[in-house]
Amino acid sequence: MVVISCEPTYTEIPANEEVLDGTVEGLSHEESARFLRGDVAFNEVFTRETGLGPIFVATSCISCHAGDGKGHPSTTLTRFGQIDETGNLFLHQGAPQLQNRGLPGFIPEQIPAGATFAKFTPPANTGLGFIEFVTDADILAMADPNDSDGDGISGVPSWIDIPDFVIPASNAISQNGKYIGRYGKKAAAHSLLHQTANAYNQDMGITSVFRPIDTYTNLEIDPEVSTSTINDVVFYLQTLKAPIQRNQNDAVVNQGAAIFNQINCTGCHKSELKTGYSPIKALSYKTFAPYTDLLLHDMGSGLDDGYTEGSAKTHEWRTPPLWGIGLSEGSQGGSYFLMHDGRAKTIEEAILMHGGEATNSKTNYLKLSQSEKEALMKFIKSL
Repeated sequence: MVVISCEPTYTEIPANEEVLDGTVEGLSHEESARFLRGDVAFNEVFTRETGLGPIFVATSCISCHAGDGKGHPSTTLTRFGQIDETGNLFLHQGAPQLQNRGLPGFIPEQIPAGATFAKFTPPANTGLGFIEFVTDADILAMADPNDSDGDGISGVPSWIDIPDFVIPASNAISQNGKYIGRYGKKAAAHSLLHQTANAYNQDMGITSVFRPIDTYTNLEIDPEVSTSTINDVVFYLQTLKAPIQRNQNDAVVNQGAAIFNQINCTGCHKSELKTGYSPIKALSYKTFAPYTDLLLHDMGSGLDDGYTEGSAKTHEWRTPPLWGIGLSEGSQGGSYFLMHDGRAKTIEEAILMHGGEATNSKTNYLKLSQSEKEALMKFIKSL
């Protein structure tokens, strides 16, 4: 006789450090409820009836950020039209973002003749609130435009124009009317509200009070998403927890951390930053480990796509945070797609693509023994 069990089966809940989703510690009951509202909105799938398009890139926020992690080549964005710091000459032809999909009856955009472009793989979402509240003064303190310390690294902030709806913090620093950007491959967004309003408009063709211009007609239309929804999504992104390093007590991981510092990867990928004041108490005056300096760096001709944003030059890229990189394969379908456009399929490939200001660190990496390289990789994958 065959006995069929009717007992329920349970899936083991992953440890907190094995997932990217989750809130920062210390949210109030009201803040937790707001986080959940933002989470629901982040997962909303838009349709023609709810304002999608008519030309667009994605139908939801979550479709580009599965599990709040990095995107995949299938969700990679194309941005075009700017060749230097003077501005984008193709705004009247749909720049800066290519809407490569369309509702039935609508023709998606194509890159105009003569426009340079770059592919941008969507980044992970976690820990973004901590980055928002690093003070401008701290970012400027990490800059070394003249390479005064002689280490070959001369990072600079990204100075950008900000839209009227973005209100800088009281301690924000401006230069000739421009403010420091900290989000995006070229650090072309100043805050998470700036980034989120742009994403609704440019990624999904959804208008808001912040971005009321329809991407297809270039005319102002009524908001298709409420201000409260945008603000809830911003709060959700601000209060997603920072990735938690795994295997922190592993001897090989700690050896790899020492090697990471020894070959001066920390020249750009700073292991420790801190926040200033935040209206969200859980984010105020916190020390965290994002492994970025939020600055632009010359990455060499091999990573120069001939396209730029804001004050960045075509060969300059913002240092991407490394935290969460060890979990990236899960959100990217089981394989790595690293660098700004996903061209590197392994961490080592990404290291070897570094040029410009990162040349010395790459050279130092190539001099490591095989066991030292393995320790370094184990450390990076623990982040």
